Amino acid sequence: MARSAGRSSSTGSRTMTPGSSHLSSASPAASARPGSDAASRQPVIIAALRTPICRANGQLKSLRAHDLLAPVLAALLDSAGIDAAGVSDVVIGNAVGGGGNVARFAALQAGMPASVPGLTVDRQCGSGLDAISLAARLVAAGGDPVFLAGGVESISTAPARANRSDDGGLEFYTRARFVPPSFGDPDMGVAAENVASEFGVTRQRQDEYALRSHGRAVAAAAAGVFAGETVPLETSGKTVASDDGPRASLTPALMARFPAAFVAGGTVTAGNSCFDADAASAVVITSLKRARELGAADGLLVLGCDTAGVDPTLLGIGAAVAANRLLAAHGVDAAQLDLVEFNEAFASQTIACMDALGIDPARANADGGALAFGHGYGASGAVLVTRLLAQARAAHSATGAEGLALAMISIAGGMGTAALLRYSRL
Repeated sequence: MARSAGRSSSTGSRTMTPGSSHLSSASPAASARPGSDAASRQPVIIAALRTPICRANGQLKSLRAHDLLAPVLAALLDSAGIDAAGVSDVVIGNAVGGGGNVARFAALQAGMPASVPGLTVDRQCGSGLDAISLAARLVAAGGDPVFLAGGVESISTAPARANRSDDGGLEFYTRARFVPPSFGDPDMGVAAENVASEFGVTRQRQDEYALRSHGRAVAAAAAGVFAGETVPLETSGKTVASDDGPRASLTPALMARFPAAFVAGGTVTAGNSCFDADAASAVVITSLKRARELGAADGLLVLGCDTAGVDPTLLGIGAAVAANRLLAAHGVDAAQLDLVEFNEAFASQTIACMDALGIDPARANADGGALAFGHGYGASGAVLVTRLLAQARAAHSATGAEGLALAMISIAGGMGTAALLRYSRL
């Protein structure tokens, strides 16, 4: 990595020495013969869809998490031609919902039989990507299962949160605490400022990156790029079929007018930060053997996943630590990556992670990212994978390429998750 992400105090109470949660599977489709054990244990994503991504308290404000997710699950089953009764489990990430296992609720609401269970995963912003990673691990364990995996967030309908005081009263709070106070637990914007300062990411670079994200998203939407991956939603008597975040009106002059949003004199502003959004996204993931039996023509092979822990005060660099280790484990140089999707919660952490990995930030998020679309917490990691499958299919259609792809997300509490994928005809 270009600049060390390691830092520890003299007392040893704070450290960025990363922990790991790792899946490695280097079995390519070409070497996994039908019926072979390798084909039974190679995870592959054969379908991926999402809702429109809309500003919180906006067009989707009347839809609860299960209302967002259920149409996506139903559409996935239909698009992949899968009998719902044959689904092994529904694994869904969610960060700020009301509990009660939204995966199970949404599966039943989608018309799936009661015999199909559901599992809800919470790794905060990483929940959607980690749900897919967990499903990949379960596929790699064998048995040719079929999973629906992804994430959902309805920030608009998230319940109010409160602790119960000694006298029985309620003390409301805006967010959960992610780590013990001794480790520092900054709000996300302050952590983004920490990353900008620690890794030397200037205001100019942040603004330029955010403008590019919006510009790419606007151009892609105009070209109809997202139509094939988006499930329209019915709400309040109307159909919502497209994202509402990308802004064609942003200019360098307008970006320059935004004041520092989190730290006086800082570089992180409302313009180069994401906004909260409501969204759901999910994939069909199974073994290569089962995918072939289902008649799938192509997919993203899950070559490996990794999750790392870092200093919570520099949480935005977590994705780079996880991705660096993952790429090294597979002998992949960053220059070999054909597609890169990073959750753009803040331009500062996006640029810092790309710099650390030796990736030109302009290579990331070819059709824009969360700076333009918004960040739907538990859904965002799954949106990355949905975007990568769509981009890989488009690239193959245009050039015949079967390239490598990387999805990355940094996570509250000082973590990051990355997934290495490869598009392949099956």
